[in-house]
Amino acid sequence: MGANVVNALQGVDLDISKNEYVALMGPSGSGKSTLMNLIGCLDTPTSGDYILNGINVSTMDDGELAEVRNKEIGFVFQTFNLLPRLSALDNVALPLVYAGMSKAERQDKARHVLEAVGLADRMDHKPNELSGGQRQRVAVARALVNDPSIILADEPTGNLDSKTSYEIIGLFEQIHDAGNTIVLVTHEPDIAEYAHRVVRLIDGLVSSDEVNPNPAKVLVSA
Repeated sequence: MGANVVNALQGVDLDISKNEYVALMGPSGSGKSTLMNLIGCLDTPTSGDYILNGINVSTMDDGELAEVRNKEIGFVFQTFNLLPRLSALDNVALPLVYAGMSKAERQDKARHVLEAVGLADRMDHKPNELSGGQRQRVAVARALVNDPSIILADEPTGNLDSKTSYEIIGLFEQIHDAGNTIVLVTHEPDIAEYAHRVVRLIDGLVSSDEVNPNPAKVLVSA
């Protein structure tokens, strides 16, 4: 920032194992967005290492990082980031285009994932024809379609009402129960209660890293 050097993260040492459900928390400026960008291979560290599935991605170039992002990371954003002119099916199938899969294979896989998130009857709808919760389900399906190593969710309930937020958190529970690794970035303590581990950042440092012995559960009525 001009002549000032700002260290967004300072000596953060963090291990996340397969099938963990981790919430990253911290006030604005704590470094959680930078940490999220590093985990998601959107940024590279100026020093230190990031090992993903046994591979040091810290020294990769932009092309290599793009390939890792497409294969290993499933992103879910607060603002959904769906392409408005594409149907739900085509939005979900998009990452498979970059994976080199045929159109028939892409659509078959996207259809299967949309069914899994409860949108079997909304596949041909465009984003503006869907509710906020349905749009976020499409975004979750898109994150899942490449069978990634990590689901990285950045404030995924930030634009949703409380009822819809808990529906999406319930969906994350199902995804975790199926064996997926989830890293959830949130500033909402009531959302972090559903994670099995909570890592808090302050001033670029890990201030606490605690296992949640009794994670909250979303109660689904019959």
